[in-house]
Amino acid sequence: MNKIKILANDGLSAEGIKQLNQAGIEVVTKRVEQQYLIDEINREQYAALLVRSTTDVTRKEIDACPSLKLIARVGAGVDNIDVEYAIDKGIEVISTPLASSPSVAEMVFAHLFSISRSLYDSNRNMPKGNNFIDLKKKYGDGFELAGKTLGIIGFGRIGQEVAKVALGLGMKVIATDQFVREVDIDINIQGISGLTVSLFTSPFDRVLVESDIITMHVPLTDQNPTITKKEIEKMKDGVILINVSRGAVICETDLIDALKSGKIKAAGLDVFNNEPNPREELLKLENVSLSPHMGGATVEAQKRIGNELAQEIISFFKQK
Repeated sequence: MNKIKILANDGLSAEGIKQLNQAGIEVVTKRVEQQYLIDEINREQYAALLVRSTTDVTRKEIDACPSLKLIARVGAGVDNIDVEYAIDKGIEVISTPLASSPSVAEMVFAHLFSISRSLYDSNRNMPKGNNFIDLKKKYGDGFELAGKTLGIIGFGRIGQEVAKVALGLGMKVIATDQFVREVDIDINIQGISGLTVSLFTSPFDRVLVESDIITMHVPLTDQNPTITKKEIEKMKDGVILINVSRGAVICETDLIDALKSGKIKAAGLDVFNNEPNPREELLKLENVSLSPHMGGATVEAQKRIGNELAQEIISFFKQK
């Protein structure tokens, strides 16, 4: 294998870098801003580009960078990469959809627990010196997740991981997916496996109507949101909405209106339309639990992602 140089523009785990270096592949991890990306790739003649969600790889970059043989998404979603165009141009595109699924699923419940006991709000208000007793009364209407109906929109790998956690908490799970009909969910308790629950997916409208909590796990398609005012009107009054997929799968204007009216009691958001500059009005709402697109940002997930990508990249270039 000839000397290969790749740009991990949004970083890569130390384990992944070590494996690639041992295979004779040089990994550069400096961050290059989008407007300078083409010049950097052409100057250094990178054979591969590794990106997360903050770097776009469009037709412009693909056409302007003939040295690229491979584009890798350090994570799951590839909506920031023009995959079909890259493949048409003979460029391999890979991602790691399995590696971060448990971490993203746990992020769903980080927001849910935060909302159910008003932790996101108490963490804002207690440092301000607000009256302790008043705050205690304010947060006295918390609720348990056990017994609640969790609606999962998008029942792929992450949606199924969410279902595992929900079932373990004693929640009722209903899910909808265009392509999945039945899934066997294996639940591991303290390392002991053997409990399998079969779940059938339901019509989209049933999930909207019956769920106490709805969590989004769908890709962004054609820039059209999955959830708009029309879908929100079908939901229960006081529903909880969680989004750790892509910001644009929910119309933010309609979401804000529903949060202000109380139709949606609270939302947990890890993703936003205009990243990395989320809409200020949304950030300032008192009934929103916030995180900066870090669903897969755990040590464990990054190790799995790095290892998986390294093996795929090494295998790809060995065949060249």
